[in-house]
Amino acid sequence: MTGRPLDVLEDALDTPVTVHLKDGTAHFGVLAGYDQHMNVVLDPTELEGATDDEVEDTTIIRGDNVVSINA
Repeated sequence: MTGRPLDVLEDALDTPVTVHLKDGTAHFGVLAGYDQHMNVVLDPTELEGATDDEVEDTTIIRGDNVVSINA
């Protein structure tokens, strides 16, 4: 994928992504939404290293905390 960041996010909607945060953690989930500030919604979401019973239904991640999003 190439292009403007928001175009890349548009192409990644409804696909599995990994979101790496400034604190060094990673969240895995399906990209359900985003906005112009790169706030993202993952649904469902699993935190890196979590067990099966630690899966969240929906997670909203503030764009200021995002380092990278891998589709």
